Amino acid sequence: MNKTDLVNVVAEKTGLTKVKSSKVVDSIVESISSALTKGEKVSLIGFGTFETVTRKARKGRNPKTGEDLNIPEKRAAKFKAGSGLSSAVNS
Repeated sequence: MNKTDLVNVVAEKTGLTKVKSSKVVDSIVESISSALTKGEKVSLIGFGTFETVTRKARKGRNPKTGEDLNIPEKRAAKFKAGSGLSSAVNS
C-alpha cells in the first residue's frame, strides 16, 4: 500500500473527500516526523511506538574496495509494533 492507497482507504472509511483525507494523512505523517525530530516518542496504543535512537560511531568496510572507513554516529527512527498490530499480523 502506498500513500495514494492509504488516502483512498481513509476517504472510504470516513466519508471524507480524497482531498480532505490527503490532508489528514499528511498531517499525521508531519506530526510524527516533527515529534521524532524533537527527540520525542510517539505511542499509538494498540498500533506501536515511534522513537529515535542514536547509533554509535563504528568502523566499517567498503565492500567494493575493502578499504576501512569510519561510520559516524547518527540518529535513526525506530518503530516497535504494539501487541494489537502484532496479533493482527500473526493471525
